[in-house]
Amino acid sequence: MEKYKSIDHQLRATWQTVAKMYNEQAVKHDSTMATAFVLLNIDKDNGTPSTALGPLMGMEPTSLSRILKNMEDKGAICREKNPDDGRSVIIKLTDYGKEMRAVSKGHVIQFNDTIIHHVTEKDLEGFYRVTSAINKLVAEKEIYKEISKTAV
Repeated sequence: MEKYKSIDHQLRATWQTVAKMYNEQAVKHDSTMATAFVLLNIDKDNGTPSTALGPLMGMEPTSLSRILKNMEDKGAICREKNPDDGRSVIIKLTDYGKEMRAVSKGHVIQFNDTIIHHVTEKDLEGFYRVTSAINKLVAEKEIYKEISKTAV
């Protein structure tokens, strides 16, 4: 199979292109795509328990801790005791964090609007069907249920 025709190659190459684009925009705001992703996943009104953020974003705790520390140092978030669980904290957006969240959201909306204007609704529906199927097959461990002897 040619690498340019493999599904995983197309997914990876496309995501790397999108991530690079988002990082180019984020650097203009002294930020990163990962920070913007965190901003968008924190409830803007009530905050989000720190223990819920990692699973929500599919991020490892170590990586998330480093990002949260950086965000706190820049004044984008603050930590408050969780009233429901004294062992955890709620991550809340500061006014600056809310401003940066709005900027991040604007970039995501602009990306989506641009794509929607350049592909047909049918193609977009097909894209969502394919990515949903991939996520389902991976989550249900269907891909390598039986290991092929010819693999690798």
